[in-house]
Amino acid sequence: MQGTSRPSHYHVLWDDNDFSADELQSLTYQLCHTYVRCTRSVSIPAPAYYAHLVAFRARYHLMEREDRSGEGSGTSNSSEDTRSPAALAMAVKVHEETGKVMYFA
Repeated sequence: MQGTSRPSHYHVLWDDNDFSADELQSLTYQLCHTYVRCTRSVSIPAPAYYAHLVAFRARYHLMEREDRSGEGSGTSNSSEDTRSPAALAMAVKVHEETGKVMYFA
């Protein structure tokens, strides 16, 4: 969060809301002032920072799950089981009440 502000350039790939260029610029500018970890504006809109935090936290959960499942030397089948879509979904599942707040912020 320390340093100089830098200009950003965005490309709109799809716009379901039919924003004009001025409206989109205003929205991204305002979102750069809503990041809760910083009292100043940030160079990237806050949802992008939050997405980064969620991805980092999900990776942490997955690594923790792999550490718990690998007691000693495992076989290749056990590592394949921990990377199945069902196992990955269970690894990042959070408590119902936690899903209502931004616990990663």
